[in-house]
Amino acid sequence: MVLLPDSPSDPLKFWLDQEHHHYLRPEDHGFPATLKEIHPAPVHLYLIGHLSLLQCPMLAIVGSRHASAQGILNATFFARALSQEGLTIISGLATGIDAAAHRGGLQGCGKTVAVMGTGIDRLYPPENRALAQKIAEQGLILSEFDFGTPARPWHFPHRNRLIAALSLGCLVVEASLDSGSLITAQLALEQGKEVFALPGSIHNPLSRGCHQLIREGAKLVENIADILDELPELCGKIRENPASPQENFPLDPPHSPFPSVECLRLWQNMGELPMTLDRLAKQSNLTMSEVALMLTSLELAGHVVWLSGGRVQRLVHPHPGFP
Repeated sequence: MVLLPDSPSDPLKFWLDQEHHHYLRPEDHGFPATLKEIHPAPVHLYLIGHLSLLQCPMLAIVGSRHASAQGILNATFFARALSQEGLTIISGLATGIDAAAHRGGLQGCGKTVAVMGTGIDRLYPPENRALAQKIAEQGLILSEFDFGTPARPWHFPHRNRLIAALSLGCLVVEASLDSGSLITAQLALEQGKEVFALPGSIHNPLSRGCHQLIREGAKLVENIADILDELPELCGKIRENPASPQENFPLDPPHSPFPSVECLRLWQNMGELPMTLDRLAKQSNLTMSEVALMLTSLELAGHVVWLSGGRVQRLVHPHPGFP
């Protein structure tokens, strides 16, 4: 990402002089037609990266900024698998599900597009700087906001309407009832796009937004076929431009087999919600030292993750036959 000098004589010219920087107006060749149809339509776009991705079929993957470890894993898996099928993954460069979707998209052949809610020279959130740099090199970043525009709460619904307009559909991975990702899903519906949602535990507040969408008609998603089956025109495009052979791209996230039968039983006994070490020991009829030793082995194998407050959560690794 390139910051502008304090007072360049021609900010746009200075910015466009940088490699892979672009500027499009509605009358320009390559300006997405779907963005001309929304209201209000963007008056211009600032872009960094590969403009050709604007012509590729896209799927939005969005969700909570405060995602669970399982939500991050699911978002990464679905983005990677769908990208490998030829879809370009589009999201909002936020922390949580957005960032996981971008990372997964970069791992496939479809790449990823990030839509910003700030000026393109003002990265938000700053902790995604390394990710944004990678997207600029391998994918595409765009913004409709002028240089120097800071992050403001009302900017993100504007950003979300671009995400919805550029995509064929929208997958919500985790969302509370007040999540901004539900705005993206609603905008997608209003624009006649497909909306998909991953179900979750009834005890998880981050599942409630997805469950609401499903009650309102969104398609419940368990695997990528549930998405591809709803996009027949997309499947034709993918067959014309097939992805790399699947055997060269293992869909399983890297993780090891269970270290022992005892570890597997402990993992199965954990359930879906985070647990404290003390509670898990009592539930499993084991000592705390025995449980701590097994959890260390499970963590090294990628089957559990430690959370704040001394809680541990098991991870379920998606695979081609998921669930």
